[in-house]
Amino acid sequence: MSTLATPGERKVVGQELHSSESRLRLIIDAIPTVAWGTLPDGSNAFVNQRWLDYTGMSAEQAAGSGWQAVFHPEDIGKHVERWRASLASGRPFENEARLRRATDGEYRWFLIHGAPLRDEAGNIARWYGTAIDIEDRKRAEQALRRSESFLADAQKMSHTGSWAYDVASRRIIHSSEEYHRLFGFDPTASIPDPAEWVRRIHPDDQERAIDIMGQKIRERADYEVDFRIIHPDGTIKYVHGTAHPVVGPSGDLVEIVGSCIDVTERKLAEEARLDAQNKLAHANRATTMGQLAASIAHEVNQPITGVVANARAALRFLGAAPANLNEVRHTLEEIVKDGNRAGEIIAKIRALVKKMPPQKDRLDMNGAILEVIALTRSEILRSGISLRTDLAKELPAIQGDRVHLQQVLLNLVINAVEAMGSESNSLRELRIVTSDDGSNGVRVVVSDSGPGVDREAVERLFDAFYTTKADGMGMGLAICRSIIQTHGGRIWVTPNTPRGAVFQFRVPALG
Repeated sequence: MSTLATPGERKVVGQELHSSESRLRLIIDAIPTVAWGTLPDGSNAFVNQRWLDYTGMSAEQAAGSGWQAVFHPEDIGKHVERWRASLASGRPFENEARLRRATDGEYRWFLIHGAPLRDEAGNIARWYGTAIDIEDRKRAEQALRRSESFLADAQKMSHTGSWAYDVASRRIIHSSEEYHRLFGFDPTASIPDPAEWVRRIHPDDQERAIDIMGQKIRERADYEVDFRIIHPDGTIKYVHGTAHPVVGPSGDLVEIVGSCIDVTERKLAEEARLDAQNKLAHANRATTMGQLAASIAHEVNQPITGVVANARAALRFLGAAPANLNEVRHTLEEIVKDGNRAGEIIAKIRALVKKMPPQKDRLDMNGAILEVIALTRSEILRSGISLRTDLAKELPAIQGDRVHLQQVLLNLVINAVEAMGSESNSLRELRIVTSDDGSNGVRVVVSDSGPGVDREAVERLFDAFYTTKADGMGMGLAICRSIIQTHGGRIWVTPNTPRGAVFQFRVPALG
């Protein structure tokens, strides 16, 4: 049998409930977060003080659907649609929307949550929720998206992709859209397995590129590597990659981060430039050899004349009674020597005139110079020029193209001969000197006693199409400079004492 509460008891309970609600209201009003409550149908029944302060609305104005007035016009439709869907399903509600601030009229982003309160029967009695200011977070996200967009645009315009490799899992954990494109993958697709990336490296470059990468990873060192990529459709890309190891606090290698840039256009342009340079250099050699035609003919004619004279002598020795076979043998040996000499001269001429791609091999500079001297000796002597050489012993070897470097020497010697040919003074001296320049390089000096070079011309002498000759094209010295630069060296000119010019070039030694 239940006992009914007396009026006094009910009054006390009512006062306690009212007091509890008042305390709860004070707490809700004090929290620095917008809070709200609605009836089961979604009409507003309660907003806390934070709401009133922020929106500038009164509780009466916010009642019912009055709260919608503070929402941004672009957000209210979507918000109401989601809110109604939650009311219908009875599931918690979440949305992002902009609410107007009363103090300055600014709309700020809020993350709005709502959840139902159910009675003992499971029916929804009220909805309660909060709205948290996320403006700063949204701005940070927007700034991040803009930065990512700028980075993506920059990578796309510069054809540069970025990547990151996790050492522990041995997987690529980041690949930018442009990095996907460089390797011929769909930019919107997920990151392929490492084996897929390797398969896109050109078969001729795979072993070398992977060896370099593996070695540098083991050394925990930065690296650069050049290789080709071949796409499924057969397109070939030339790329230049760089990478940097990331070491954790414990000293363990954690990641490798890097970038890859498409250098196909630059590579093809460089190949076209080198091809044009080689064609021009070949034409220059052919022209130079044409200038030396008379001297070369004289050089070749000497051993041929010897061959004819020795052959006649051999016939005389054979016709003697008895035949002098010892003299015949000696004469035939001389014929062989003269024949070999003529063959060597022709071989050297063919090597200089033949059109071949550049080949960098181990090269003895002194030997290359002596071959050029052998080809130009007759021209030097015919011009009444004395030749002095001072070739350093034990000169370090270089790595270079023999024909191209001989072309430089040939041009400098012919220019010196021509310069001194116009001089009427009795002193005509050509000097060729080699030395170890002391900085892991080989220096070659070609000096003459000609009229010299004007100070104003020194700066322009190696420019294309600039010439001091009446019938010159101005390409010889420009080609010389290009060849020396291709070998990693430099060429320059200075006045000689007491007269003439000194042309010098330096190329790095091998190793």
